Amino acid sequence: MCRWLAYTGAPILLTEVLYTPVHSLIDQSLHSKLGAETTNGDGFGVGWYDAAPVPGVFRSIEPAWNDQNLRELAGHISSRLFFAHIRAAVGSAVQQTNCHPFRHGRWLFMHNGLIDGFAAIKRDLVLAVDESLFPEIKGTADTEVLFYLALTFGLQDDPPEAVARAIGFVEARGRARGVEYPFQGTIATTDGETIWVFRYSTVGKSRSLFFTRDVRTLREQYPDRAILREVSDDARLVVSEPIGDLPGAWEEMPEATYAVVRAGEDQLLPFRPE
Repeated sequence: MCRWLAYTGAPILLTEVLYTPVHSLIDQSLHSKLGAETTNGDGFGVGWYDAAPVPGVFRSIEPAWNDQNLRELAGHISSRLFFAHIRAAVGSAVQQTNCHPFRHGRWLFMHNGLIDGFAAIKRDLVLAVDESLFPEIKGTADTEVLFYLALTFGLQDDPPEAVARAIGFVEARGRARGVEYPFQGTIATTDGETIWVFRYSTVGKSRSLFFTRDVRTLREQYPDRAILREVSDDARLVVSEPIGDLPGAWEEMPEATYAVVRAGEDQLLPFRPE
């Protein structure tokens, strides 16, 4: 499948998360320990928020470990909220328009997993996308269709409800076509202020997802770690697979839950498709 991370907090250079830590996301593009595949080399993408009205996005079909442009940008872009995704393609072509994160206005969206039987239900799904949004679908990936379904179902007004409806629709159409377990995955989406993350699969055995413990607690445990002194108290990382080498720094997100992550406030709630 894929690996991804989402960061929010005081602005930091992307390289501090993508390259610097032990078992960083870039290292995971070659040496994933918890993914369905060890190698995630079918492209990558980063999306970040700055002073511009919409987030910046850089995507490429190059393997993340081998892209000098990504390394250069990561050493110069500082952001208070950013997404990063490394891809292991399942079913759809290795092309730039299929790389995550996907963007619509202020919104970013990324996913690790798959819609099983996507080819059989793709027509049902894309025809459910709002007519005004349909022309914006540029690629062939199941995640992009899921994003535009969520937008159709009200992502900009109520993200948990919209994602629940989108996944519920996928499951209903999949089962109607004889697919036993239509949906698998972890999802992250943001409007640039709040991050919503979801861990759910029809079979009840979702891809891994972890979030950092409170930074102040980690500073007490590891007073000599410079990076913990640099990040803000409200800094949070959500990752498919832990990075760094601090025992106890990560908590696994429970199955069938979603989290709301914003400055000074985190919530963990049950998730069920509709």
